[in-house]
Amino acid sequence: MKTTKFKYIYAAVAVAMMGSCSEDFVTINPEGKFDSSTYFSNEQQCYAALIGTYDPLRKNTGGFENLVAMLNAGSDDFYAGGGSSTDGNGIQNFSTHSLTSISIPGSFWNDHYQGVGRANLLISKIPAAAMSDAVKVRFTAEAKTLRAFYYFNLVRLFKNIPLVLDPLTTQTIYTPEQVTPDVIYAQIEKDLLEAIPALPNTVDAATESGRFNKGAAQALLGKVYLFEGKNSQAAAVLAEVNGTPGATNQYGNKLLTKFSDLWVTSNKFNAESLIEVSHSSAGNTDWSFWGQGKDEGNSLNQMVGPRGYSRPTGSDAADLPSGWAFNPVTQGLYDVMKNDPRFEATIYDLKALKAAGKADYIPAYQDTGYFLNKYLPRQSDVRTGGGNQELNYKQNSYIIRLADTYLMEAEALGSGARAQALLDAVRARVGLTPVPVTLAAIKLERRMELAGEGHRFFDLVRWGDAATALADRGFNAGTDEIFPIPYTELNGTKLKQNPNYQ
Repeated sequence: MKTTKFKYIYAAVAVAMMGSCSEDFVTINPEGKFDSSTYFSNEQQCYAALIGTYDPLRKNTGGFENLVAMLNAGSDDFYAGGGSSTDGNGIQNFSTHSLTSISIPGSFWNDHYQGVGRANLLISKIPAAAMSDAVKVRFTAEAKTLRAFYYFNLVRLFKNIPLVLDPLTTQTIYTPEQVTPDVIYAQIEKDLLEAIPALPNTVDAATESGRFNKGAAQALLGKVYLFEGKNSQAAAVLAEVNGTPGATNQYGNKLLTKFSDLWVTSNKFNAESLIEVSHSSAGNTDWSFWGQGKDEGNSLNQMVGPRGYSRPTGSDAADLPSGWAFNPVTQGLYDVMKNDPRFEATIYDLKALKAAGKADYIPAYQDTGYFLNKYLPRQSDVRTGGGNQELNYKQNSYIIRLADTYLMEAEALGSGARAQALLDAVRARVGLTPVPVTLAAIKLERRMELAGEGHRFFDLVRWGDAATALADRGFNAGTDEIFPIPYTELNGTKLKQNPNYQ
């Protein structure tokens, strides 16, 4: 777990950037020192810094304290699970909505502000760098989109946060104060509206996969508008992303024909992907630096796998390595999805396989026998090179994909022929017949289509449904919609704790 305080994080941004990139990122003299006044002088250096600014996106599914595992655990579709009720205090306490300023993992604050800090530094240095104006414009647009994304996560997670747009100095690291959420959202909108015209329509699949294009930034802006309740603006910008429902959009995106293909490890940056997090086994991640921002593996894969998994010879059960049994599926989600065509791709029914003698496992904490199949580790994905097997799974994860934007636009529209067509397209992809478009139908479709991808908790809060859906988890309305600010961030700063937290 990271313990770097907010007041120190910006002073360390440059060093953190160096640690996130390749060894040829920069030659420093004297070794180990970083002089931001002379670095960022050319395109190569700014590009390396841009890569470093993308790196915190891996918070989605990288490290033990990843967003998807945490947010799943706090929803009604999954439990925390793991080895015991103390296996990861943060995820366990969020699952029961009993977080405190001590038990909240500080990395959910620090990692996002590290991304903000890197973006701020890069944006401030680009104008003086020796490179073409076109490259400057694109790099700046990407950095602003990243800054907007990190602030979007921060404002949804913590609500009352500081807005910092310039690199902090030794004179200002103690001074940031919280602003109201509307100020944060206004800046997010500004960054994205400035970035979108400057981003390319498409990126080179061979050399630029994972970088933002115009459609990715528009998808993010549409989601921001939806969370603000600006439905007409959300619908308009998401229409630019979605195009004709079911067809290929202006950026080359289209729903995959087969839902299960979304979860094939090798199917990276496919046509449905809009914003995707890249994972790799090439970093040879080991326990000495796992979770410190330099690891490149998908930790969620290891976390959601069943413990002590085995299968007898000749069994047709999946060939899986063992995992740590986090995020077991609730009976509620099982019951909702059991007759849905997406069930098998979403939920691995190990309970039934064990009863049939086709597989076995060791039941862990909060075991239901149901596991998140979208992100189960696969034997074919096990690392055979350096580093630890558990830390080097390479399945990418989606932050936003096209089915998500279809359903967001349908929700923003609320009714009408286009909203119906968007909902129909998501259902038709898996062979389901149309149902009348209503908010209730869209809510249910989001639950089934996006199960286990980290969206459900934020959706429940946004809809005002969290108190009802999470009543059996100890959810307290007016408190548990957001996280407490970590205690270490309050100590010696001007920050104030969120209401009803200590």
